Amino acid sequence: MSDKHMTDTHCPYCALQCAQTLGGDPIAAEPRAFPTNVGGMCQKGWTSAELLRAQDRITTPLRRTPTGFEPVGWDEALDDIAARVQAIQAEHGPDGIAVFGGGGLTNEKAYQLGKFARLALRTRLIDYNGRFCMSSAAAAANRTLGIDRGLPFPLTDLNDADVVVLFGSNLADTMPPAVQHLGGVRERGGLIVVDPRVSATAKLTEEGGGEHVQLVPGTDLVLIMGLLHIVFAESLADDDYLAARVDGVEAVRRSVAEWWPERVAATTGVSETQLRRIARILADASPHRGGKGAFLLTGRGSEQHVDGTDTVTAVINLALTLGLVGAERGGYGAITGQGNGQGGREHGQKSDQLPGYRMIVDPAARAHVAAVWGIDPDVLPGAGVPAVQLLMSLGTPEGPRALFVHGSNVLVSAPNADAVRRRIESLDLVVVCDFIPSETAMLADYILPVTQWAEEEGTMTGLEGRVLRRRKAVEAPEGVRSELEIFSALAARLDAPSTWATEPREVYDELRLASAGGRADYAGISYDRLDAGEALYWPCPSEDHPGTPRLFAESFPTPTGKAKMIAVRAVGPDDVLRADAPVWLVTGRVLQHYQSGAQTRRVAKLNDSMPRAYVEIHPILAQRIGVEGIDNISIKSRRGSMVAQARISPDIRPDTVFVPFHFADEGMVNAVTSSATDPVSGMPEFKVCAVQISREAS
Repeated sequence: MSDKHMTDTHCPYCALQCAQTLGGDPIAAEPRAFPTNVGGMCQKGWTSAELLRAQDRITTPLRRTPTGFEPVGWDEALDDIAARVQAIQAEHGPDGIAVFGGGGLTNEKAYQLGKFARLALRTRLIDYNGRFCMSSAAAAANRTLGIDRGLPFPLTDLNDADVVVLFGSNLADTMPPAVQHLGGVRERGGLIVVDPRVSATAKLTEEGGGEHVQLVPGTDLVLIMGLLHIVFAESLADDDYLAARVDGVEAVRRSVAEWWPERVAATTGVSETQLRRIARILADASPHRGGKGAFLLTGRGSEQHVDGTDTVTAVINLALTLGLVGAERGGYGAITGQGNGQGGREHGQKSDQLPGYRMIVDPAARAHVAAVWGIDPDVLPGAGVPAVQLLMSLGTPEGPRALFVHGSNVLVSAPNADAVRRRIESLDLVVVCDFIPSETAMLADYILPVTQWAEEEGTMTGLEGRVLRRRKAVEAPEGVRSELEIFSALAARLDAPSTWATEPREVYDELRLASAGGRADYAGISYDRLDAGEALYWPCPSEDHPGTPRLFAESFPTPTGKAKMIAVRAVGPDDVLRADAPVWLVTGRVLQHYQSGAQTRRVAKLNDSMPRAYVEIHPILAQRIGVEGIDNISIKSRRGSMVAQARISPDIRPDTVFVPFHFADEGMVNAVTSSATDPVSGMPEFKVCAVQISREAS
């Protein structure tokens, strides 16, 4: 690739945020050296520039008519949208409007979307798709450690550890370049992967790389409580650390007493021998016993459950018990999924939060943000409701009558998708900002065409809490606008207070002020410092502050300065196996696709290699239902049904089937998944539900 007109930026997909260079004619992406991706990039990153040439790119506002969509001018579209918003709110009040955001939006857009919802639309009803992927980990970290930053240490720390445990993360498929950071621990035989499937990541434990723990779906919490039981019973805990740095230890010790190894083995399907071995391996790797350190990492497989917050809490309890959190070598972290899943949840998209990870019910937080926005704090609405509750309320007698969607293909990504479709179809107004006609966009009254990642400036926050610069490499097609411009134009039409900058740098500088003093403090992280190449992790309270790569070394941001262990109770999945649903369904990602697939299914090289959904099924289960080869399998639950091609494999448990969640139409697995949610975080239980499976008649 020629050096001419080259732009350094980051991949538009996952939170690893692989560094890449864009340029050439036609424009293409190449990886560049960076700590997280170490000069590597997965096939999604290599083909990311193809999105800029999407054949069905939307370049003019589209309005629904009785016969389909028709182009319309920007002023006409925005005038009509504003008028309809005002009419709906005149009849139904401010909460007649709802907003749904996304974890792929830049920090600037996520911040301005939260401000737009609360000041221009005056609604409290805003949430985002990060509720589907990070909310349980965030809730657990906040209540135990006092702060939620996915990885409170750089990813590069993993390589030197004795042990890394991945609870429900298929890193090899979801973030392939990150596997490089597991090289050292695999050489030492210390990679432990907890997953009902023999995933690509679980296979990294083979040939001496570590251990795969193939548990029964939905029993993650029981497994972790069993490990804690052994650590306490065999006197493997770091008692000095617990005494000095942790509250609540005795309540947790009592709570795990009932989960002795034999009982855990009967519940999880994991042998007593393996349970004891892993507990001892973890203890021996811990600094208090002379080890080189251990890291406990959670992913969606352990979090997307009705007890997801408690499961992550138990993992943190285990890490604290071993003295790992804040140690020089070791700790707990959650592997953030979406590109800006970290920053996207820090600055106002979440229903209960204001910028800087401030809580909207806190009077001091409201006063601080109101001062930055130049308004009276009383103007700010209160807390909204989590995503699933919000979606299921759409169009109901007491619910919103209109919905704005930004950066999310909610129709495919939400659980119980058929019900979500019905709710969206019942609305009086749906406005979707997107650059392609996603499944959700096709339900809209207005589709507003917006810029893509390579057509805009901004910042993203990677999975380590490091703020990164997204740089403009190409001009957007004529007729396309940024969401910042759309927010400003609608705010003017709705007579919104405050100022509405359209330049990303100006919006970001306002974000810095709004975040100052908050848990996620970006005050000292400027564009100039980032452009100069500084590696800056929040919190960074001033421009002479170096940032905070590692948290918790000396204390925890809690009222006592100590971490708080919390006793939890295992309740199991919302669904139960029964005669009409005797098989567990689990969902996840594949290497070729990302999230709802709206982007990757439009990249020929990716879609050609994985064009449709499949059902991974064990040979014993396949034989039981009469499936051979690539027969189609029907999957049904209480919510809905789907059909996909069989993929017979010994890599799945005989009581379980796996389906990737990237596909729409008949292969849409979220038509089947449960909308039951975690009572603390609002996270849906995507990862396990009871289903009926059968061979689909040809």
